[in-house]
Amino acid sequence: MDAWITRSKKTLLTFGKFLRVEQHVVELPDGRVIDDWPWVIGPDFVNVLAETEEGDFLVFRQGKYGLEGESLAPVGGYIEPGEEPLAAAQRELLEETGCQAGEWIDLGRYRVDPNRGVGIGYLYLARGARRVAETSGDDLEKQVLFTMSLEELTAAALSGQFQSMAWMTNVALALLYLTHAARQ
Repeated sequence: MDAWITRSKKTLLTFGKFLRVEQHVVELPDGRVIDDWPWVIGPDFVNVLAETEEGDFLVFRQGKYGLEGESLAPVGGYIEPGEEPLAAAQRELLEETGCQAGEWIDLGRYRVDPNRGVGIGYLYLARGARRVAETSGDDLEKQVLFTMSLEELTAAALSGQFQSMAWMTNVALALLYLTHAARQ
């Protein structure tokens, strides 16, 4: 299948390090040209579902500006310029929970919106997490960290308690991995 071709780009809006909006001129595989294709650039990010040495999962209860009420969430944050995704995941786990993990499973990288950009999420399952330091996160929202059993995590996922697609995808892929690994 032939790819789309970007003929030109023009920045329409820059809002600090968190958002840039561009107008692209793109050529479709059949030769048609679209002069005003919107493209949104946001920072790439990581999400980490952390499993403790005891087999429980570290989860936050938190609010976000774009959500109604509270949501469950895994560890997460933006990748700093020049930082590798795994290093960002390890840093975020340490900052937000004070934990380090002995095993890191890469659950993949996923573009938020394949037609409009928005950023790439790198998802991980961290196993064998144990507390080694105090938390040092600087999140804007209040977060309450707690643990859930595998059964509680599964029930929370199935009942829609993870309100962000990235968070839900992280949890679902981790559960799929764990289910598949248990059968091996």
